Amino acid sequence: MTIAQNTDVDYLRLAYLQAISIKLAMPGSLYAVIVDKKTEKQITEQQRQVFDYVIVLDDDHAKDDQWKLSNEWQVFYLTPFKETIKLESDLIFTRSISHWWHTFRLRDIVLSQGCRDYLQNVSPCRDYRRLFDDNELPDVYNGLMYFRYSQDAAEFFWWAREIFENWTYVRDNLLTNCRDDDPTTDVVYALAAKIIGVERCTLSGVDYINFVHMKSAVNKFSQTAPWSELVVCETDLPMVRINNINQYHPLHYYEKSWITDELIKEYEDELGRRI
Repeated sequence: MTIAQNTDVDYLRLAYLQAISIKLAMPGSLYAVIVDKKTEKQITEQQRQVFDYVIVLDDDHAKDDQWKLSNEWQVFYLTPFKETIKLESDLIFTRSISHWWHTFRLRDIVLSQGCRDYLQNVSPCRDYRRLFDDNELPDVYNGLMYFRYSQDAAEFFWWAREIFENWTYVRDNLLTNCRDDDPTTDVVYALAAKIIGVERCTLSGVDYINFVHMKSAVNKFSQTAPWSELVVCETDLPMVRINNINQYHPLHYYEKSWITDELIKEYEDELGRRI
């Protein structure tokens, strides 16, 4: 499941590609997308054929925000599933992760920890995590997480809502060296995890539940150009290769410009051949 609320970025388009990648990598998987009323009107018939569930927000807490993160806590209440893998929309799957379900079920909620570079190595980069280090927050990412309908998950998302809705107080009184006007979901979830107990929502010693992050510093790329202009990228769908390296973990491509009409057509054609 993902949230897709269109702004100047067409998140619906990203969710559509994500859904196709999931159905190519894991046939039979169900996919849900949460949208606001304005975004729902933009859904095409072709997209509806790929989305198994379209869930419209009745209470949009981010309607006046450009970066619409304030609804993230609502996923617990809106999911149609008893067990949910929640994703950021700019992430695609290159192979099945069905075997991860057995590990996910060791907890009621599992936040992914750390990230990988395109060489598949766990990244030591801390350029984007200084706030986490300054405040001794767990190194969790909301880009990929699991939760099931449970008391632990209910408590976690209750705290997430409290942090979102009281961000100014949290920033000014509970965090060090934080100057963010708006909360990011990674920080909110890290705080919620710390409040309820990191051990209740992470898996110590499990280093494979994470994703490839294509941010420049993680991959030691120059920041003068999008990463897609600095590498050779090939597809053998659902697999994606970057500089001839198979991307075995979910790929958080980050740069929205990587998603072209031609790439979407390639995914659509491959799905059409398999149906």
